Amino acid sequence: MGSPLVVVAGPTGSGKSHLALALATRFQGEIVNCDSLQIYRALDIGTAKTPVADRGDIPHHLLDFLEPTEIFNAGGYAKLARPVLQDIAARGRLPILAGGTGFYLRALLDGLNDGPVRDDGLRSRLLARKGSLHRLLVRFDPITAQRIHPNDRNKTLRALEICLLARRPASDLFRAERQPLQGFRVLKLGLNPPRRLLHQRIEARAHRMFESGLMEEVRQLLAQGVPPGAKAFESIGYKECLQLLDGHLNLAQAIELTTIATRQYAKRQITWFRREPDIHWIDEFGDAPLAVQRAFALVAEFTHTSP
Repeated sequence: MGSPLVVVAGPTGSGKSHLALALATRFQGEIVNCDSLQIYRALDIGTAKTPVADRGDIPHHLLDFLEPTEIFNAGGYAKLARPVLQDIAARGRLPILAGGTGFYLRALLDGLNDGPVRDDGLRSRLLARKGSLHRLLVRFDPITAQRIHPNDRNKTLRALEICLLARRPASDLFRAERQPLQGFRVLKLGLNPPRRLLHQRIEARAHRMFESGLMEEVRQLLAQGVPPGAKAFESIGYKECLQLLDGHLNLAQAIELTTIATRQYAKRQITWFRREPDIHWIDEFGDAPLAVQRAFALVAEFTHTSP
């Protein structure tokens, strides 16, 4: 039947880390990060990384292993994550995958080839052209275009890059070379708190990020030689902070734009995970007692242990 693997998914701000910690504590688990930004060292405040002091004695994997200047992708994540899961299971522990990067989760569970390597020259030419990149992707690969939000420039750009370099639709390439995860049976838990309350938490978190040292975190990274154009600085919160430090935004504007962008990202995450099959949805935040109770019951039944 395979070893048990628990997934905790959902939009940003929904309490995935809290629930994953509760599950790991109760079921002798170890947490495997599935967030495409928490893989970077020194990006702590803006990525809402669980502080080390709050992790207790629960091992966390695939956190802080890349420099902010490094480029990474879903295929690379799957290659790294699979042996980590196997090692955790081999030691009799429960692997708990936690994070909101749906493409990483799909690559890990369903398989995804890296595709052609990044071509910065091609990317520059695509970005310099007039017209919508997403409309161009519709022409080359309508299947992939349907899966990507028109405003998601990074995914659209990568899909176009693959189509042009591989001389075939990205959907064809990945379908032909997909290798699903073997040796595990998977329980997927999805957090879906009320949208109004989620928006309130997102706004509060944006304020807290800037008030608790995000600007200093960015200043330190810049002082260490991380260029403003680094991949990690393209993420929500960090790009607004750079504009704040450059004088293009004031503090209130930076917080407002971060809040708006995070709400939009959360909406895209919800749409993505709604398409993910076999998710057990919990309509609460991950730190709500009812959510923890419901998750405990599901995992206990899944692993054949007492809740």
